[in-house]
Amino acid sequence: MTPDAIDARLTDIFREVFDDPALVLRPEMTARDVAGWDSGRMVEILMGTEEAFGITFTTREVDALARVGDLAETVARKLGRT
Repeated sequence: MTPDAIDARLTDIFREVFDDPALVLRPEMTARDVAGWDSGRMVEILMGTEEAFGITFTTREVDALARVGDLAETVARKLGRT
């Protein structure tokens, strides 16, 4: 899966979680940049990402996620794309 395909799927997940079809993700985006992004929404994002990509995150990986770009990079790494 290409980085662009990963980004597109993550965008779909975020749009679904936040019920915002116009949401545009940027690698530097953090929870502070999206209204309503709290711990509950983060769990939804992680669960949706695991399901969409057929992966599982470790606690260490989750703890290291500070921005959307970190999530995309972790997905790519787990898929063996980096």
